[in-house]
Amino acid sequence: MEGPRKIAFRNIVGCTMKRNVLVLPVLASLALLVSLTFGAAALRAQFARGLGTLAGTVLDAHGKPVAEASVTIQTSDGLKPHATHTDSSGHYEFTRYDAGQYDLRAYSKGQFSDWSKHIVIRPKKTTEVTLRMPPESTEKVDVTSNP
Repeated sequence: MEGPRKIAFRNIVGCTMKRNVLVLPVLASLALLVSLTFGAAALRAQFARGLGTLAGTVLDAHGKPVAEASVTIQTSDGLKPHATHTDSSGHYEFTRYDAGQYDLRAYSKGQFSDWSKHIVIRPKKTTEVTLRMPPESTEKVDVTSNP
């Protein structure tokens, strides 16, 4: 019975390059492959499949809760918008949402809060976000017509 055959490195590659010239690009490629593999695994873990909750409070410019404010949530790519309203304590809640990144804002008395962007919902977790309304505008506009 014949033992395992040794194959020369140069026969596999098809050339007789010096080892250090060929080994460096091979090692760099392996390092890149390993980092991409582990990076993708970390990203998958961060946005693992599952459902989570986003909840919080809408406050006015003075820090008081805003009742009956409309709160809109959408995916960070601008898709799948949904809305709810705050209760008498200014509290809102979005339950059973797919894990991922979302954008959120509130609307009350003709004004919008700033967007809270890239909020991460994690599976089986509740993410808390407080939204703040801007100060109410005191500017008045008079409309007249020219005959």
